[in-house]
Parts: sequence; structure tokens; C-alpha cells
Amino acid sequence: MDLSKIKDPSFLKELNTTQLEGLAEEIRQFLIENLATTGGHLGANLGVVELTLALHKVYESPEDRFLWDVGHQSYIHKILTGRADQFDTLRQYQGLCGFPKRNESEHDIWETGHSSTSLSGAMGMAIARDLKGQSHSILPIIGDGALTGGMALEALNHIGHEKKNVTVILNDNEMSIAKNVGALHGALGRMRSAGKYNRAKDDLEWILKKIPAVGGKLAQTAERLKDSMKYFVVPGMFFEELGFTYYGPVDGHDFDDLLENLHYAKKTDGPVIIHVMTQKGKGYHPAESDVKDKWHGVGPYKIESGEKIKPVDAPPAWSSVISEALRVEARKDDRIVAITPAMILGSKLDKFGEEFPDRLYDVGIAEQHATTLSAGLATQGMKPFLAIYSTFLQRGYDQVIHDVARQNLNVIFGIDRSGLVGADGETHQGVFDVAFMRSVPNMVITMPKDENEAQHLVHTAVAYEDGPIAIRYPRGNAKGVDTDKELQTIPIGSWDVLKEGKDAVILTFGTTIDMAMKASQQLEKEGRSVRVVNARFIKPLDEAMLHDIMREGLPILTVEEAVLQGGFGSSILEFAEEHNYTSQWVKRMGVPDRFIEHGSVKDLLKEIGLTEENIVRHVTEMVPSKQQRA
Repeated sequence: MDLSKIKDPSFLKELNTTQLEGLAEEIRQFLIENLATTGGHLGANLGVVELTLALHKVYESPEDRFLWDVGHQSYIHKILTGRADQFDTLRQYQGLCGFPKRNESEHDIWETGHSSTSLSGAMGMAIARDLKGQSHSILPIIGDGALTGGMALEALNHIGHEKKNVTVILNDNEMSIAKNVGALHGALGRMRSAGKYNRAKDDLEWILKKIPAVGGKLAQTAERLKDSMKYFVVPGMFFEELGFTYYGPVDGHDFDDLLENLHYAKKTDGPVIIHVMTQKGKGYHPAESDVKDKWHGVGPYKIESGEKIKPVDAPPAWSSVISEALRVEARKDDRIVAITPAMILGSKLDKFGEEFPDRLYDVGIAEQHATTLSAGLATQGMKPFLAIYSTFLQRGYDQVIHDVARQNLNVIFGIDRSGLVGADGETHQGVFDVAFMRSVPNMVITMPKDENEAQHLVHTAVAYEDGPIAIRYPRGNAKGVDTDKELQTIPIGSWDVLKEGKDAVILTFGTTIDMAMKASQQLEKEGRSVRVVNARFIKPLDEAMLHDIMREGLPILTVEEAVLQGGFGSSILEFAEEHNYTSQWVKRMGVPDRFIEHGSVKDLLKEIGLTEENIVRHVTEMVPSKQQRA
């Protein structure tokens, strides 16, 4: 079948099991070939091919609502809803989004990038449906790893209590982005090995009906007996006690099993959970045999071998730089404990864990718990290092304020993927943390310009005893600079002048330092002497240096790869107002007040105007030429 000719999933109604199996293999080959060029979330999608086909065969999208939790397993859904011909643009600038996108298709009714949200969204849709007197099905598809998110459990509790008609598809591949953890994961494991619940129920009911005199008292107690037998034969009692009817485990690669259970669930009143067992990476050997889940999200690769196509001799990833600096500190300081919410590999903490297995805790997809757990450690004199992506720290914001900063606890936040992250798009751009952390009392925020400064800042953070401190670092590779043998403690709030200049000052940090330096050099050729300052402490500011700059009356341009509203540039304006520098000229460059979609970081920076050329333009407007000054 030519997948690019598919316009909607209605054609699946006419396919038999054999034809569905053939289509599943075509889709797998299509994904393997296309993602070898564009990259993307391969393993998760290869695991849900049959499940997605079965869902679209039994239900009527978009009338029936599919909510893909996280969303990175929605590629087959996109193919079946008419977007196969756009897959060469997947996750590329202005191309097909790697997650569900409401403006892409009427079939995408819920946008997701963070996990554990689909059940709450589904409950909202179910309430709206019932208030409107409608009868369509609502089907959140959620992974087993996402159930460690407290929000998912809150929603399960509410759905079960209200007895709403919601069919939860639990996609259980025993592996999320990292190895799943926790008691709930263990309970799911017992369910996997316990057999099929609906079959046990049917068998028990058949046996009861065969008993003589069933029309007497036994008939009256049959349902009670069946309920009590659940505790012995039912693997899904956890969900049953929450008010759900549990079907499963279901073989997620067997169409007969899938279709039978989906049809059965469709006829069941009230909340339902279908526990579907799938194999992540199915159909592609390198992904199937991936015990460390390196095929969760991939860049381009060679199809035959699975070898990743990467730059030769590239500098280490920023995550590796920070985790290695932490490992060095941990050898000298046994108070250091690393915590991560399901991101051991993403945060490059695997080597730390190998050396210090008792000092690394993966709490699963539970950012709020991870933050407050860190606070608890800090109250006992430990030095917790919470390695967390910027976009996921948003989920623990109340805990940052209430449990960490308010108590002024020595928690070190390693804020990974700060700034634009590129292909994952607006749900993952780490551009808000400066604004939402800067407003929190007691918080120190810093960002290194290279790996040498990074190791010194990690050392500084471990030595810091006066409250929480956050170290931001971007996605991708570091600079490849030489590093000092001797570690230094950098004074909190101190900035560093990288280039002298007497006509204007550029204040910047982290990823935008290079473009500021290049712009300054270009301006030098045009006769404008521009100072470049590495404002490595975003909070507190280097007030002594700021006073000197403002007393000189030099115009200031702030440049940040973060949102302008409430960001670093805003803090400079606030400083000027607070200290009555009323004539101070401050211009700001940064991320505008809108969500930034997917694409390469280079393309996105150009789109929002955060470029060397615009730095030159702004400074030129602020500083007259020699002729004008004469």
C-alpha cells in the first residue's frame, strides 16, 4: 500500500487480520527508513503499530477522542490520518511536528509533550461530553512509566469515583525513557504474569452456571462470590478497587487479541482499563535489543547496522560535563546524592550510578516528588543534586518555592536542556526557567560559558552553604576547551569581562556569548568599542560592576536565550529603576512572548531574531558612528 495516499483511517474497517498484519509491516519499514534520515522517536512507535491500527479500526476518529499521553508514540496515528507524505519533514523547521498538534489535524485533539496529562484531559472531555448529552468514546493511551506521575494517579482516582465512560489504554512496554521504578511498576509486573482477567471472569461465571440448583441461594450470591474470587484470580485488582473494569493483559501485537478486547471494552459501561503488552522497538533488531533505551529518541542512523550518524571527535555533551564534574566532587564529599526523574541516561548519570550506586535515586516520572525529596535530604545535611530538564522543572515549581527556597535548603538544581532544544519543539524548549526561578527568594542562578567554567561552578555549588543554587546548561555538545586541573570556587554573583570596550556593553551568558563576541569584533571593525561581559550569575547580579557601567553612562544590550518577560534583561531594567539610573539606555534581546515551535536551534534563533547580525544592528542604533560623534 502507498501510505502517502492514506487520507483517513476509515479504510481499516474493511481489512481482515492478515491484511492488517501486512499493513503493520509496511508501516514499520516506512518508519525505519524515514527516521534514519530525520531522527525521531523510533522505539516507542515501533511498539504501538498494531495497537494504533486496532484502535482506528474499532473506533471512529475524530468523533471518538484519542489522547496520546506524551505524544511521541503518535507517528502511526499521523500516518493513518493523512500525514505520511510529510514525514520527510518530521521535526524539521516548519515541518511535521513530532507530537500531536491540534492545528495539524482534526484527529489531534490533545497536545502532549510531558507525560501523565492524558487522563486528566480525558476526564475533562468526558464531563463536557456528558453535559452536552453526547455519547462518543474517549480513549487516553498512556504508558506504564507515566503512571508514576502523581497527576495520572489523581486522574485515575477521579475517573473511577465519577464512573465516567473513559477507556484507558495502558501501553505497557516495561520501559519508558528510562527503566521504570517503584511499587506500581512491580504491581504491573505481577499483572503481566497473572493471566487474563476477563477470561478468568468468564470462566468463573460459566462454572457457576453449570452448578445444579444455581437458581437458589447460590444464584443470589454468585456475583458476590465472583467479586471475592477476584482477590485470588484477578491481576488488575488495583484498578478494580479504583472503580475500573480491567481487561488484560492483552498481547499488543496480536490483532485478534486486541480487537476482541477493544470490542468488549466498547460495550462496557463505566471506566475501563485495557492493559496492553507491547515491545518497544518491535521489528527493528537494534531497537528491540536496546536494554538501555538508546532508541527512545534518535538522530539519523544507518539502517543496516543501527549505527548512529554523529560528528567525529565531537566535544562531550553538556550533560556529561556536568555529571562528570559532580562525580569528581562526590569522590571527595560523601554528602552528595544525585536525584533524577526518569532521566539517568538523558542526564548522563549512568557513570555516577556505577561508581556510587547508593547515592543515585531515579524516582520515575515524578518531578514534584524529586524536588521535595531533595529538600528532605538537604534538611539532614546532605548535598542533593537534582538533575532535571528545564521543561520538566516547570512541573515541580510549587515544590521549588514551598519546600526548597522557603526553607532556604542547600539543594543544587542541575537544569539540563536550558534554552532552545530544537526538534522536540514548544513543549520542550527550556526558555522559562530564568523567569520563573529569578522571582524566587533565596535562589542563586548561574550558567557556564564552557566546560572549564562548568566544573568550577559545580565545585562552587557544592561548597555553597547558604541556600538553593541552580546551574543551567544547554542541550548538545560543549565547546571542547581545555579544563583546569585545580578547581576554584567562583564568588557568588561575580561576572567576568571577556572583552573590554568603552562605547557600549553587552551583558550575556551561556549559549549567546559566542554570538556576542563575534558581533563585538564586527562592531570593532566599524569603529565601535563594545565591552562583552559574561554575566554568569543571572541571580544575584554583579551589582558592583553594574554600578560602574551605569555610572559610565554606557548603553547596555542584554542578550539571553530565554524569555524576555521577567528574564535577565528585565532584572537589569529593575536595577536601573531601583538605583535611579533614570537615563540609562537598556535594550533587550531574547525569546519573544510566544511558544517556539520545532526546528533546528539555528533556524529558531534566526526566526526570533536572536542573531549576531541583530546584535550588531542594535548596538549600531545605540552607539553613533565616529562621524556622528564628531
